[in-house]
Amino acid sequence: MNSLDANIRNTKTKGELNSLRDNGNVPAIIYGGEAQNEKISISKKILKSLIEKENFLSSIITLNVDGKPQKVLPREIKYDIISDEPIHVDFLRIVAGIKVRIEVPVKFLNHEKSPGLKRGGVLNIVRRKVELKCPSEKIPENLVIDLDGVDIGESFKISSIKLDSDVTPTIQGRDFVIATLAAPTVMKEPEKPAETEEAEGEGAEGAEAAAAEGGDKPAADGDKKEGEDKKPAEEKK
Repeated sequence: MNSLDANIRNTKTKGELNSLRDNGNVPAIIYGGEAQNEKISISKKILKSLIEKENFLSSIITLNVDGKPQKVLPREIKYDIISDEPIHVDFLRIVAGIKVRIEVPVKFLNHEKSPGLKRGGVLNIVRRKVELKCPSEKIPENLVIDLDGVDIGESFKISSIKLDSDVTPTIQGRDFVIATLAAPTVMKEPEKPAETEEAEGEGAEGAEAAAAEGGDKPAADGDKKEGEDKKPAEEKK
């Protein structure tokens, strides 16, 4: 679990917020549960390093607010429209019983143990993330699909993933597909270039035959000089 230091902030004006950002910090807020909202600031450098990691918005983080740890879930990041730098973050407190909607990444294991992949099959991933509705304290880190023994033609649906009883997909009423193991796609060689090559070969053979028949005759005005009859065959090589 990632950890991030934070400080209570008392900014009230736009100027104070800009000053905070100029000093390398990002304003943020913690909300949710019965406790009051907390205005905090965090290091922009450390925040950016966490954002660059995969699945930041679906990972629980420990915020050390003035030394007191609390678990939170990043819910929204606002960026500057010009610099694309983060300028504000919303954090949701992890409180027992509060349900949230969250996209959880799908993780595939044992690629090397799949006979279908060994035979050239292609893993077609339909959904890399699945939106779930679950208690904030029971957010799964990822949804695991094991490829061990999986052959070509098999598919993985949401029903094949074991979820906690109070963790449900937001898509209801159908057993939607997450991934399939498809047969390999074989590209056929185009026929036209092959026919053209064959025709060129026949032309070269004809030129060689003509050279053989008239090879002992002296060259007349307008006839090809010695060696030119063999040029198409040499080019073909």
